[in-house]
Amino acid sequence: MREKHKQQMRTWAMLCHISALLAWILLFSLVFIGIPLYLPLNVLIPLIIWRFKKSQYSWIDFQGKESLNFQISLTLYILLIIIVSLLLMLVSIGLAVTTNGALNVVETVFNTLLMSWMWVIIILMLLQGFLVSFAAIKAYKGEHFRYPVTIRVLR
Repeated sequence: MREKHKQQMRTWAMLCHISALLAWILLFSLVFIGIPLYLPLNVLIPLIIWRFKKSQYSWIDFQGKESLNFQISLTLYILLIIIVSLLLMLVSIGLAVTTNGALNVVETVFNTLLMSWMWVIIILMLLQGFLVSFAAIKAYKGEHFRYPVTIRVLR
């Protein structure tokens, strides 16, 4: 009986991590079929699991906080990249308008930002896929794992 509880605890701890990855897959699938949706599902689903299961086991509490901190950090990093990209685009449009520049300057900046943005997103998603999978395996084995470059919002 005790082994069954330990197994459930490790499974829920693993789901705290894997659910964020599944949320990204769901979000990309919705966007791919044409539903422009941005909800932080990568934060919402682990939050729901953590919220309902944290009082049962301290291990789920620890793993849920770790997963949520990483997903919140990742979401903030992506928003920061979007804001910087928009500011760069506005500056380039402003320079083109005030200097009577050709639209090819704006187009060049836009294409450069688009390619840079695409590569950053690909790298972030690959990194997240690797780190989340690694953390889920560690959580299932009952081993501690701390995500790198994470803002510790929840302590």
